[in-house]
Amino acid sequence: MPNHTPNIAQKLLDHIQALAGTIGPRGSTRPEERQAADYAFQHLQELGYQAKMEKFSSATSIFHPHIFTSLFMLAAFIIYPLFGRVSGGIAAGISLLALVSDLLELGFFPNPLRWVTPKGDSQNVFATLEPQQVHTQDLILVGHLDTQKAGKIFSTPGWVKFFQNFTTVAFIAFILQVGLFMMGIFTQWSWLWYASIPSAFAALILLAICWEADRSPFSPGANDNASAVAMVLTLAETLKTAPLQNTRIWFVLTGCEEVQHYGMIDFIERHKAEWTDPKVLVFEMIGVAGPAWETKEGIIVPFKPDPHLVNIVETLSKAHPELGAYPSFIVGGNSEMADAHRAKLPAITFFGLTPDGRAPYWHQMGDTPDKMNPDVLERTYHFTRLFIEQVDLRT
Repeated sequence: MPNHTPNIAQKLLDHIQALAGTIGPRGSTRPEERQAADYAFQHLQELGYQAKMEKFSSATSIFHPHIFTSLFMLAAFIIYPLFGRVSGGIAAGISLLALVSDLLELGFFPNPLRWVTPKGDSQNVFATLEPQQVHTQDLILVGHLDTQKAGKIFSTPGWVKFFQNFTTVAFIAFILQVGLFMMGIFTQWSWLWYASIPSAFAALILLAICWEADRSPFSPGANDNASAVAMVLTLAETLKTAPLQNTRIWFVLTGCEEVQHYGMIDFIERHKAEWTDPKVLVFEMIGVAGPAWETKEGIIVPFKPDPHLVNIVETLSKAHPELGAYPSFIVGGNSEMADAHRAKLPAITFFGLTPDGRAPYWHQMGDTPDKMNPDVLERTYHFTRLFIEQVDLRT
């Protein structure tokens, strides 16, 4: 392997053990997430960085907005037939508000559902490494600290596939409910309410799924995403004695990625104006499969990596076949690359997906440190170092 660093896999595994083993599950806004942030902060300080911690407010669960959406849809279904056009208008308004709000939530945009969802405190940790020569660009390396709840919908590939397909069907049913109820304001046709029964069933199923998931225990999160935090911290250590020529590096550990990326969004809003010709490299689940880079992600709107960064990784994968790097994709999910993309920042995610898009141990109780693959971790590290060096050379 190029640029071989002794014991690099062990460094990564030690961080993963400290986060997913010693601290354990790190729910968004929970005390354990703060412990993980303190661990990262302390380690950066010990390496000689002037680490910083920034606090922000976040939702506490990704499931709450969808629970409220289901309840609003069911309330609208009950209200619709009660008082003729008046109740029909109220039901249509509630349905439309719930649908649009949930779509905005899935797109990471502010919406009325966020007014009623519980909030908590979280934090980002970061440090910077100045270049040896003139600062001409910034490279932001990102890994998230928190873990998700291990609900039934994440327990097997079949459940994941069912949930992905069901959510599509549910939103089509919700759109149909909005259309039927708005039609009913003018026509008062009695059959319109009966035609909306499938939407009510969809709302009940979505409510049950999200209710169960929200009450499930948090995953230990070794692969998702202690492996990424370990990579950022290890790069902070190994690059400290070998800064890049013209690229300032940001080592960023975010909170609350698992609840619609509140941490990454806050970090970009605070620091975007400080960056010169920025590029963003996000790490996700890199401890079991890979090295791999995403070619596409998204739930509603598809996001693709920056083509210039893709060109770099494609060139590197061909030049270094011994590292075994390959492209992959994810359906029905987003990494923090989506936040960079929406902020018009060139970005790419190194996501340890299998070639067919499967995410090993994703949001499962089995996501423990003993599942990590030292060979994958080391190859991903070396592939990342080559990528970073190429980004610096292309300033």
